[in-house]
Amino acid sequence: MKKHYRLLVVALLACLIAGSAKAQEVVVNGKVLDAADGSALPGVNILEKGTTNGALSNGDGEFTIKTKKGSVLVLSFVGYTPQEITVGDQTSINVSLQADITQLSEIVVVGYGEVQKKDATGAVANISAKDFNRGVLTSPQDLMLGKIAGVSITSNSGAPGSNSTIRIRGGSSLSASNDPLIVIDGFPVDNGANNTSGTNSYAGVSNPLATLNPNDIETFTVLKDASATAIYGSRASNGVIIITTKKGKSGKPQFSYNGNVSVSSPIKYMDVLNGDEYRALVKQLAATGVSGLNAEAVSELGTANTNWQKEIYRNAISHDHNISASGTYKRLPYRVSYGYTDQQGILKTTGLQRNSLNVSLTPSLLQDHLKLTINAKGSRVNNNFGETGAIGNAITFDPTKPVRDSNSKYGGYYSWLNENNNYNGTDNPVAQLNQTSNTSVAKRVIGNIQAEYKFHFLPALKLNVNAGLDHSTSDGRNVAGTNAMFTKVVEDLKSPTTGKDTTVATVVGRNNTYSATNKSELLDIYLNYAKEFGAHKIDFTAGYGWQHFYREGASRNSSTDGSRVTVPPPFKNENFLVSFFGRLNYTLKGKYLLTATLRDDGSSRFAKANRWGLFPAVSLAWRLKDESFLTNVDLVSDLKLRAGYGVTGQQDLTNNQYPYLAVYRASTATAQYQFGNTFYTTLRPEAYDPNIKWESTATYNLGLDFGFFNDKITGSVELYQRKTSDLLNYISVANGSAFSNYLNTNVGNLENKGVEISLRAIPISTKDLTWNFGFNFTHNVNKVTKLLLVKDPSYPGVYSGNVGVGANVQNSQIGYPVNSFYVYQQIYNTSGKPIEGLYVDRTGQGGTVTNNENNKYRYQKPSANILMGVNSRVNYKKFDFSFSGRISLGNYVYNNNLGSRAFYNRIYNLNFFSNVPSAINETKFVSQQTYSDYYVQNASFFKMDNMSLGYNMDKFFSEKIKARISLTAQNAFIITKYKGMDPEVDGGIDNNIYPRPRTFLLGVNLTF
Repeated sequence: MKKHYRLLVVALLACLIAGSAKAQEVVVNGKVLDAADGSALPGVNILEKGTTNGALSNGDGEFTIKTKKGSVLVLSFVGYTPQEITVGDQTSINVSLQADITQLSEIVVVGYGEVQKKDATGAVANISAKDFNRGVLTSPQDLMLGKIAGVSITSNSGAPGSNSTIRIRGGSSLSASNDPLIVIDGFPVDNGANNTSGTNSYAGVSNPLATLNPNDIETFTVLKDASATAIYGSRASNGVIIITTKKGKSGKPQFSYNGNVSVSSPIKYMDVLNGDEYRALVKQLAATGVSGLNAEAVSELGTANTNWQKEIYRNAISHDHNISASGTYKRLPYRVSYGYTDQQGILKTTGLQRNSLNVSLTPSLLQDHLKLTINAKGSRVNNNFGETGAIGNAITFDPTKPVRDSNSKYGGYYSWLNENNNYNGTDNPVAQLNQTSNTSVAKRVIGNIQAEYKFHFLPALKLNVNAGLDHSTSDGRNVAGTNAMFTKVVEDLKSPTTGKDTTVATVVGRNNTYSATNKSELLDIYLNYAKEFGAHKIDFTAGYGWQHFYREGASRNSSTDGSRVTVPPPFKNENFLVSFFGRLNYTLKGKYLLTATLRDDGSSRFAKANRWGLFPAVSLAWRLKDESFLTNVDLVSDLKLRAGYGVTGQQDLTNNQYPYLAVYRASTATAQYQFGNTFYTTLRPEAYDPNIKWESTATYNLGLDFGFFNDKITGSVELYQRKTSDLLNYISVANGSAFSNYLNTNVGNLENKGVEISLRAIPISTKDLTWNFGFNFTHNVNKVTKLLLVKDPSYPGVYSGNVGVGANVQNSQIGYPVNSFYVYQQIYNTSGKPIEGLYVDRTGQGGTVTNNENNKYRYQKPSANILMGVNSRVNYKKFDFSFSGRISLGNYVYNNNLGSRAFYNRIYNLNFFSNVPSAINETKFVSQQTYSDYYVQNASFFKMDNMSLGYNMDKFFSEKIKARISLTAQNAFIITKYKGMDPEVDGGIDNNIYPRPRTFLLGVNLTF
């Protein structure tokens, strides 16, 4: 009986304990959101700490979990910082996860595959959509401006959709392309730099990348050293940029809308004389007889005060709209987006309209053994290029003349042709804009299908197939009427009355047309084997690649009435690239890493003897953090040492797709041979080199990746040296050896070396406040080490930097940086003013200094010594603020806007007036001083490229709609001592470029 009593007591106690425990259990419902934009996060793992009890959030970010009071829930999701929530009495929990920058880049895309960042052995950098510069409308490359060490991006102008010059660790060539290879979703695209027409093969498109909607881009990955780029072989000497677009996510459909409206305006104008200042100066010079000015010339001055620059520029209004839908339909993940952009240019009549459609499907079949990625991107771009010649003419046109003239027969615009048939006068810039229709339509489709099959009998082995097509067409017209004075044709005719020759200017109009087609076809097939064997891990890839490029185009130049017609020869060309490639990644104990790459490329651009090139690379890495002496050091969270060597090539050598072949060109109509009374077209042989081959670049790289304080501070340091051999140079050859005295052939060497530092820090990370800060530093030095087959001390080097007819102010010579300025050393008076025509006699031979070319010296260079990028993002509750800026130090620019205009003889020449920069009051030069180093000016600068303030709303008219409102300033401000309009000049020669505007954008992002 006592035994039964005891059992009963135990049972009652057990029930009480169970009841008490059950009383402590709660059911928690919640929702997980992205702290940046308020969007729902599906697939978040919610785990009761210390147990296996867990749940996943659904497509709406919602979850339900049964747990106990006082327990701790750990929420984790790839790319976000884990968060812990203590469960109290609440039964509903909403959690916002902050993006973890260190986690976002855990997986990086490399050539023909992916790799965990901790296992990367090469110099690879990547940024994702959350790090992009905000407000970019048409130029995708601007998304990463200033974000990555070693990558320099310079927009060529401020025109809508304008192209940019991208340089990764400096240039590797003198005359061949220095552009990086761009790969979009696994498709290497043709940069359009080379074709036999001598013009961009993407005719009618300023920037081929502008056909890609920036809102569809997920990540940029930059491969910088040869150990990372060698997998692309003959196209990778200038680095590789891999663009990955956004894909669909599992879960319920999610819709988003991004839209903005913006206002752009000129930042500053060229400082030239106004009408009153100009009249005063002309009268002053006429009184002393300077520059042929006299009282008669003064009488020709007008009475107006026209600011021609303000007449051609405007405040431009633009708007951009993008809508996307993503989710899963049955078992088919998808993302579909449509974008429309209407961007006005600040130069009147210029603009761009783009319609884009992007479709991405990522189904998995055969129990996930077959994964498909289907990408299709289409766009239609309507361009209005306007008449950019108006930019220079607005600086030059006489400010005392009016815009319009009621007596003018040229559309009512003032014209120098009205002044005694003065055909030499500057064209009216306002008339140029209003009487020109310079438009084009460009259509482009990029599509590819990637299939990855994991063998059932051997899951470690995968077969990958990537097939795609990039097809674009463009058509354009540049039209002006017969009353457009700037279409004048000047001819010497014999007068029927006097029989004397007379010069006559006839306005004939303009009707120029052009069209072009580009096509690229791709097929890549490769196998990948990845397997771990105890302490060993092997990842081996081997494959075959084939790509075909085809280009054709034609143009026709004629007068409006068709009486004057010129039809340049149409161009049609193609080239093929066939490749075999392999890569081995080997890891020992997770801390000793080896990557070996080999690519064998065959290019149709070269003769059989030089058609194939082998491009090897090897790199090693040591994860010091995983060693016993650092494992328990909490201060250091990551430490990895890397070293690599590799060789890459450059096959974009010349405008001729077949530079090794002998070519005969038909003579023009003015160079025919007369036999009797008949004129015959002749064939002229062109110079060629049957032994031409690709330039090769060998790169050495030493890198250190680090992380401190649990990766609150992360970064890397890179030391590199790049040596280019077989550099192309245009040199003199023996008479009769190649149908010319000069030939473009492989003879030179070039060296780049430098250091890169990247830092990323999270100084503050709390529930309400997060601060991310980034900084990068680049120091690059280049030097020419060889230009000829044999040493020749008298060889003057390679001239460049044209600033006028036959005038080049740059030179590349052995022992100096590429395109160093080659000028005379100016002498100054005691007041610090330049003395006209007086230069240092560097040879000591006396006489006129400018008659001796050896008195020139190489002074400074256009490339910067140091580039720095700084960016930051602060999130406080529902507010966010970010900025991105750049510093460039040691870059010099030849100010040709002053060099070609700031002298008195420019004011009145050939019986018409030209305005001059206000800087003429400083120099008081009478004649042009083209080669004075006075015009080589320090153009160092700090630019604040992007500033953005945003506010996030969890509820926008409805609980299902989340919103972010933002205000963004682009090209916010600049600090510089440079005397020109903008110190950021590609190539170092500051001419009349379309100015970069300052833009303010008001944007809204809706997610529902």
